Amino acid sequence: MKGIYTLANDVVFDQLIALLNSIEINYGKNIPVCVIPYDDRTLKVKKEIEKRDNVELFDNKSILDEWKDFAIKVWKSNPLATKTWEKKGIFDFHRLGTHARFCGFDDHSIFSEFIYCDADILILNSLDYIFEKLSEYDFVVYDFQHKDPSHVYNINSPQLFTVFPEERIKSDIFCSGFYGSKKGLFSQDFRKYTIQKIANQDSEIIYPWAPDQTILNYMTMITDLQKYNFALELPPEEITGNAVTSPHFEYKNNLLYDKGIRLTYLHYIGIPASVFTRVCAGENLDFPYRDIFLHYRYLHEPEKMPKLVGKPKPYNPPPTFMDKVFRKLGVKTKK
Repeated sequence: MKGIYTLANDVVFDQLIALLNSIEINYGKNIPVCVIPYDDRTLKVKKEIEKRDNVELFDNKSILDEWKDFAIKVWKSNPLATKTWEKKGIFDFHRLGTHARFCGFDDHSIFSEFIYCDADILILNSLDYIFEKLSEYDFVVYDFQHKDPSHVYNINSPQLFTVFPEERIKSDIFCSGFYGSKKGLFSQDFRKYTIQKIANQDSEIIYPWAPDQTILNYMTMITDLQKYNFALELPPEEITGNAVTSPHFEYKNNLLYDKGIRLTYLHYIGIPASVFTRVCAGENLDFPYRDIFLHYRYLHEPEKMPKLVGKPKPYNPPPTFMDKVFRKLGVKTKK
């Protein structure tokens, strides 16, 4: 069975609704969707899922626990990462819940072939062509993470290019926010091998601030898994962007276009979940492509659309003169 996974909890509730509505309208209302819980904060998520016949909550505790245990062992085997986190005041595992997305790869998971997308994504086109490529490849992606490997591996490590050739770093890596793949790709023996290889050889190249992304890329690159990236394979005139950081997309009929080509998805990467929550609560914060988010968030309940009055404020305002002075003096200020 084919389907879509996402990862969510009540913190990203507004984004989750927008994602589910965008899938329904732009891809299909009958496509199965499974929400993997980021953590136990899922009261609102569960109530929303009850309203949707095609959506379910991933509730196989044994699979969730197994992959959580794998993630813990991976990071316990990497003292360089834990020391880096501790310097920033993080004395637990950084964003441990993000690794729950790996449940889709389990032998006993729900979908034989799946597309995973983060909750801060809008689906704006058919995903059939992604699924079609899975008949030939193990991973199918459409992103530009290969242009910025610094958010996947420690590019300052002299060991990096001894582990992976530079040409693979420039072509093989991908964003863990959107990909097509299959269950059963990573056996228990392979997971043990991954833990041992990181602990004994490769801990230095692992990037600690995007934990699931670095581990997923690492696992795909120490195997012979076949990957296909539309951003590298399509003719240049057919390629579209997908990140909210691209300011040139054209908004038309509740869709986005890049030089006349319709986007497959929009990823609100880098915008904190709190910004969406505050806007949905009526605070007039501005962020890129806010209107299309609000359209899909309130698609089925337009009467609840927040009435945003006054001049919108930037969600990440630049520092004031006094902020710069205090920063130079090393004085912390309250926000």
